[in-house]
Amino acid sequence: MTDSRFLERVFQAYYKEKKDIIPSVNLINQREFGFIPWHKQIMIRHMAFQDLISLRNYLVNNAPRHVYSSGSLYLSPGHSEMGQKEYQGCDLIIDIDVDHFYTACKDKHDLWYCQECDKSGKGMTKNCTKCSSLKIKKFSWFCEDCLEIAKKEIIRLIDDFLIPDFNIKTDEMHIAFSGHRGYHLKVENEKIRELLSDQRRELVDYFTGNNINFQILGFEERGTNFFGFLNNNKDWSNKINKKIQEILIKNTNEEIQDLLEKFGLNKNVIRSFNNSREYFLEIVQNNDQNLWNIEGFGMNKWKKFLKGIVHEIGIEIDEPVTIDIHRLIRYPGSLHGKTGFKVQELSLDQLSEFNPLNENDDALNPIVFESIKNKQKIEITALEIPEMRIKGNSYGPYSKDETIEVANHIAILLLCRDVAKLKN
Repeated sequence: MTDSRFLERVFQAYYKEKKDIIPSVNLINQREFGFIPWHKQIMIRHMAFQDLISLRNYLVNNAPRHVYSSGSLYLSPGHSEMGQKEYQGCDLIIDIDVDHFYTACKDKHDLWYCQECDKSGKGMTKNCTKCSSLKIKKFSWFCEDCLEIAKKEIIRLIDDFLIPDFNIKTDEMHIAFSGHRGYHLKVENEKIRELLSDQRRELVDYFTGNNINFQILGFEERGTNFFGFLNNNKDWSNKINKKIQEILIKNTNEEIQDLLEKFGLNKNVIRSFNNSREYFLEIVQNNDQNLWNIEGFGMNKWKKFLKGIVHEIGIEIDEPVTIDIHRLIRYPGSLHGKTGFKVQELSLDQLSEFNPLNENDDALNPIVFESIKNKQKIEITALEIPEMRIKGNSYGPYSKDETIEVANHIAILLLCRDVAKLKN
């Protein structure tokens, strides 16, 4: 039996067992569906289902590797031509995936290999550190730390942007662990459904802080004086003020120095900033004063500082996902073909305590193939697999050609990641 056939049968067994609890999505008969089968890496799109029963039957009969549905609504979702689907609007889709931004744990578990000079290393890189070649093969992993960072990003998006700035109701938000390296959020709101791609681009800029114009927000230079944002301002100027206050209150001078060096400021300017921190805190906490005069800070220095603050506030989202009104996202309750984990729906109340790699609530546990007794013998085919901790147990590190016998869910994970093969 081939590895893909083994995984297909495992997935099929899951869909048969869980058929009656595979959830629905709102207006399911107006959604386009897409599937990636096990035998070829091509998405089968332009499929539609009249009801949940039809979808469940399809999953049982076909056991696809990946299952997707559209954020968009159509009168004819199954039509093969986009122009003939009769588009009716699109939910706001947000994808936060740690693969798209730096986390410190990547230096431990992400690997890369240069196809030009054979140099290898760990961490997040765009090119070879030895020969600068862009022809590098990357192996991205995940851990509790980076998944916790992704979760905190989605919580910040909700608490700091969607609810206060856009008045989105909690019952309009549908949250899910993606089954791999992050979280999805779908906002079902009639006004937002009307937004076109260009307008969604503006939302992306607002969430991320891209292209912010500080002068429009109220920051200005008058002669030798600089005037910042009042404490009682709204929206982004308020976010900036609150972040500055947080930094000044919570951090030591040494921590502020490290942060401002990351912003691109030199040591003399940073020393001046730290010498003025009490004065500056008093100003940014004041509703009536906004005179931001710190020795050494001209307009260029202030812009560097403010851009750094904005970067600290902005949300790390996969921007094309939000902009594209025809994008498909993973269907809740389906299995992720790169891990064997379930795409797990979560309420806002459940989100804060959720831990996908060690979840105690069986109803929320995405590791559906967890087993202590059932084990599989597999051979490692990747050059290296980093140590991983799942369900309270540590596995690895493993090296190429190593034969191991591991718990069923670990074997399925490594087979799905295509870094191991079944050993007869």
